[in-house]
Amino acid sequence: MTEPDFLTATRAAYDSVASHYAEFVGDWFCASPLNHAMLSVFAELVRAGDGGLVADVGCGPGHITAHLHSLGVTAFGVDLSPEMIALAREAHPGMRFEVGLMDALEVGDASLAGVLSSYSIIHTPPERLPEIFAEFHRVLVPGGHLLLSFQAYDGPDPLSEAYDHKVSLAYRYSPDGVAELLLKAGLTEVARLVIAPGEDPQRGFPQVHLLTRRETSSGDAVVA
Repeated sequence: MTEPDFLTATRAAYDSVASHYAEFVGDWFCASPLNHAMLSVFAELVRAGDGGLVADVGCGPGHITAHLHSLGVTAFGVDLSPEMIALAREAHPGMRFEVGLMDALEVGDASLAGVLSSYSIIHTPPERLPEIFAEFHRVLVPGGHLLLSFQAYDGPDPLSEAYDHKVSLAYRYSPDGVAELLLKAGLTEVARLVIAPGEDPQRGFPQVHLLTRRETSSGDAVVA
């Protein structure tokens, strides 16, 4: 099967800037408490559900995967970029990192207690989101949680707006539109954190963190 152009372009772009990206992203993460406030809630919910494995999808150099470990979560990282994965393995040698795709995770059905997707959907064209959300649903155990973060778009229609990301073409998404797609995939919203646009000094974009849950039994069969 031929790989979509956006994946090839995104991989090449992140491979080319991997070292530079790794140098600043960890400091940015530590200096932005609102942008990781929901991680503690996510980790607590995973632990309360008797633990289990968590995938950090789009893990980059592994800084958030390592943070999840510090919160008592057994996590592994997946990223499109081989260069990012090499850096993650170097920085965190005792942890698991692998090259992979968001829509084809190499884990079994209902095998993960949680999925973290921190700004990793932003390079995905809007028409490809349903298949990614379906994959997140597939790998989560019933009752498992997904924490999804992205730059937000203010209006409900259209779903997205493209912008000139420094690395590769990116999209910001309508929180309500994304929540609707997640619900169609069988993932019910539990909570959301919206960070005001004024807190983003570079672009003035709102930032959104959506916490969802794969429902059990009767609530687990929603189909797009």
